[in-house]
Amino acid sequence: MAKPTLLLYPGAGTGCDHPSLLVTERRLSPKALVERRDFPYRRHGRTAPDRAPKLMAAIRDDLAGFSRRRGPIVMGGRSMGGRITTMVAADVDKMGAVGRLAGLVLVCYPLHPPGKPATLRVEHLPQISVPCLFISGTRDPFGTPDELEQWTASIPAPVEHHWIEGGRHDLRGADNEIAERVATFLGSVTR
Repeated sequence: MAKPTLLLYPGAGTGCDHPSLLVTERRLSPKALVERRDFPYRRHGRTAPDRAPKLMAAIRDDLAGFSRRRGPIVMGGRSMGGRITTMVAADVDKMGAVGRLAGLVLVCYPLHPPGKPATLRVEHLPQISVPCLFISGTRDPFGTPDELEQWTASIPAPVEHHWIEGGRHDLRGADNEIAERVATFLGSVTR
């Protein structure tokens, strides 16, 4: 059987060399083809993210590059990177379903901006049809455990939550724990 591909994107303020993405790649490399990708704005030396349509188009371009690979695809990432992959999985951009998509890995999902719990980023969640793993800290200002569980209940596919006690949005010091949870999830959705 062909190895699965794990496609990971960073948050808005970091690059694909974020420590947790590197540790995850090292942990999974023997079992999966791990692709850490930057969005175009980072590759061009800018710090401000592009708007969602341009970010989704970049993911679609990356996925097109995997058309000759066999095996399942799991995608996701940290914060904004994970949010944009959920939008592609939900077909917000109307470009069609992602072929061979087996799951989503979402680390520090930004449910809402800090201090603005009414500004939710959830309207597309009911259109996600693949299993999801959400890894978040219990003190993340972008969404509390109760808020995240409330809104991810709208996803019709299986959803797993892994809480890092006391963790904030950066999940500092939890890279190995994140990598282990991703490895377990990847194994379960790509059997």
